[in-house]
Amino acid sequence: MMLGVYTLLLLWGLATPCLGLLETVGTLARIDKDELGKAIQNSLVGGPILQNVLGTVTSVNQGLLGAGGLLGGGGLLSYGGIFSLVEELSGLKIEELTLPKVSIKLLPGFGVQLSLHTKVSLHGSGPVVGLLQLAAEVNVSSKVALGMSPRGTPILVLKRCNTLLGRISLMSGLLPTPIFGLVEQTLCKVLPGLLCPVVDSVLSVVNELLGATLSLVPLGTLGSVEFTLATLPLISNQYIELDVNPIVKSIAGDVIDFPKPRLPVKVPPKEDHTSQVTVPLYLFNTVFGLLQTNGALDLDITPEMVPRNIPLTTTDLAALAPEVLGKLPPGQNLLLSLRVAKAPMVTLQNKKATVSIPATIHVLSSVPQGSPVVLFQMNGVMTLNAQLAPSSTKLHITLSLERLSVQLASSFSQPFDASHLEEWLSDVVRAAYVQRLNEHLEVGIPLPKILNVNFANSAVAIIENAVVLTVAP
Repeated sequence: MMLGVYTLLLLWGLATPCLGLLETVGTLARIDKDELGKAIQNSLVGGPILQNVLGTVTSVNQGLLGAGGLLGGGGLLSYGGIFSLVEELSGLKIEELTLPKVSIKLLPGFGVQLSLHTKVSLHGSGPVVGLLQLAAEVNVSSKVALGMSPRGTPILVLKRCNTLLGRISLMSGLLPTPIFGLVEQTLCKVLPGLLCPVVDSVLSVVNELLGATLSLVPLGTLGSVEFTLATLPLISNQYIELDVNPIVKSIAGDVIDFPKPRLPVKVPPKEDHTSQVTVPLYLFNTVFGLLQTNGALDLDITPEMVPRNIPLTTTDLAALAPEVLGKLPPGQNLLLSLRVAKAPMVTLQNKKATVSIPATIHVLSSVPQGSPVVLFQMNGVMTLNAQLAPSSTKLHITLSLERLSVQLASSFSQPFDASHLEEWLSDVVRAAYVQRLNEHLEVGIPLPKILNVNFANSAVAIIENAVVLTVAP
């Protein structure tokens, strides 16, 4: 197992981001180093996993290791702990460790340089020093490799950790020079054993967030999408790049293999201090493909489903083409049956998203105390504009009808120009069909969950064959 991890870490050194074409159909995520720093800082403030490891997290000015934690009463460094040597020699004990200040530097081809700057407060009394209060500044420097876990998730692995003791300030009391030197030497010996495990615990919390990349995102009654890493992560001076592959599953858990057109995507450059996710055309086509295979795009439209100002009777239909429809029995309600036999086609280009849905439209008349009678059949294509709105975990789609074109497929009497019916059909489709379709689309396009980056307020850019979401930390 360890050999496998080290192999991945070694291969990491060969992986560096590059600009150009995204040849895969995966979701490309570029996470800025600021987001990684925020995740580390949040784990220090109150991450639940870190609480389980270290004990109760106290107020912000005390940080993780204050009263009730490792350094407080009953903690690791209290009376009887590993700092008893200091207490015996100088009457000192550690009472507080301020919330560390986090700074990170990305190391291309390797991982992260992580620094935690904190201040240790020491209090004590004794026959030699009397009442005493000290403050010592400490910098914890660690080198962390970024690789891929056996589960296929990004993982941070601590490779080296050092502590550097900074200025020691005497806040109150007297401290003879020999004892001062002894305190300094003791701190240099014990601080690595105290603070480097804290780094390990912080990385465990962050790795949990990175592991959420593989979370299963439900698509309502349609199924679900599971994200996996398609390749080793890449790292630059400013961001971490993940090529995330979406795996679509049915409601029963079976993998659905929709055709994946390998359409190249020109990934735009990422600005500093922003994170970016590129949603490929494939994910859009997948959602609409699931709607089509589940029959969600089929609909029977009755007069009750449209407003009163939209006529849906044989009398009104005959008025649109009186030369061939004038002999219809008047006053009978109409039924429009829309059936979609092929998957819709989504187009992303020129800052615009459109959806083309081919449909067979049967026009039927209701017969009192009998089955509806087919009057004629049309082949139509609905072209809809898609408005995109991101939330924290999804990209939501709202459709509006741009145009509807139809051709007569069969006639009960004689051929006629079905284009005369397009305006009337468009009103019916807008009122009934588009509304129902938008209800189905509430499932949205799922986004990978990486370090809890919130894309709710991200800027949306529609490029060729993809949508790019950009968010500032």
